[in-house]
Amino acid sequence: MLFEDTYTTIAKPTEGLYKDRGSKFLAFAYPITSEQDIKKHLDTLRSHHPKANHHCYAYRMGTDRNQFRVNDDGEPSGSAGRPILNVLLSKDLTNLLVVVVRYFGGTLLGVPGLINAYKSATAEALDNAETIEKTVNDIYEVSFDFEYMNDVMKVVKEFSLKISNQVYDNRCTLTVEVRKAMLNQVLNKIEKINSVTAVYKNTV
Repeated sequence: MLFEDTYTTIAKPTEGLYKDRGSKFLAFAYPITSEQDIKKHLDTLRSHHPKANHHCYAYRMGTDRNQFRVNDDGEPSGSAGRPILNVLLSKDLTNLLVVVVRYFGGTLLGVPGLINAYKSATAEALDNAETIEKTVNDIYEVSFDFEYMNDVMKVVKEFSLKISNQVYDNRCTLTVEVRKAMLNQVLNKIEKINSVTAVYKNTV
C-alpha cells in the first residue's frame, strides 16, 4: 500500500493536571475534525476559566498529520505550545487539540520549568485518554436511478459502507464513506452499474 489509511486519535475528551511552585496547569484534550471544533473548545474554556493567566494550546489535524499549530498565549516563545505539540507528535496522535490553562502561582518558573510543566500536563491528559485507531475514509456522493437501488445497495453491503445521508426519489442519492484502501474496488463495482455517478466530496 502506498499510503497509511489509519490514524490514531482519542476516543473522548480527557483532562490532566500538573502543579509547580504554586502554578497550576490544567490540560484539556479533545478529539477534533475541523477548525470550528478548535474555536468552540477554546471559547468554552475561556468562559469557564476567565481568571486564568494563559490558555496555551497545540493541535494536529488531518489524516496525513501535516496540519498543526501552536499558540503560547503570552508565555515566552516556544515554552508552551511547542512542548504540547511535541507530546502529540511523540504519541503519533492526530485530529486532536490540547489546551493547557495556567493559573500563575506567584513564582516564575523560567523557560525550562515552563516547558516541563506544559509537557507534563499534556502527557497526563493523554495518559488518561483512551486512544482509538480510525480508518481514513473518502466521502462520495453516489447518484442513480431508483430502479438500480438493489444493485447499489449490494455494493454498500458487500463493503460495509457507512451511509451518512440518503435521498430516495426517481433519482436517488447516497452519501457514503469508503475506506481509502478499498476505494478502487468499490468505485469499479459502482461504476459498472447503469446510470450511476460517484462524486468525491472530502476525506475524513
